Amino acid sequence: MQLAEFNAADPAAARATLRPCIDITRWVDAVAEARPFANRNELLEFAANAANPFTSAEVEAAMAHHPRIGERPTAASTEASMSRSEQAGVDPADAAAADALARGNREYEEKFGRVFLIRAAGRTAPEILEALDTRLSNSPEDEDTIVAQQLREIAVLRLEGLISE
Repeated sequence: MQLAEFNAADPAAARATLRPCIDITRWVDAVAEARPFANRNELLEFAANAANPFTSAEVEAAMAHHPRIGERPTAASTEASMSRSEQAGVDPADAAAADALARGNREYEEKFGRVFLIRAAGRTAPEILEALDTRLSNSPEDEDTIVAQQLREIAVLRLEGLISE
């Protein structure tokens, strides 16, 4: 979608465009209500800080839409397609990486009670595994902050892919 089209869209259509980026209503509303944006960079900069900070409830609700790293969703939704694309650096045929990710995901979920989330776009499986191993040593409070930041990075990356000049 072009920025001009997004700027001119009715509020419901603008929100529907934004929702696959991150399912946090306060973020979606803030970005939609801030229109029009003069250029794409202004949109992305605004989106990077909209609804800051996310509440714990918002983070947990948004996390419900994220698959485990290494498990690509099969649904036909825009969000599922984005997730598959973002995890392109994780080769499903690499059995050793898949096993390591599965073990790391289980350990992370046992410790933090949610799936491991990282902006996977542009990262290889070894890079993701290294980040996973590092983050397993975090406190729950530190991890909450990191997860919220990762959600923001993913949202802006997705928005960048949706809106062109």
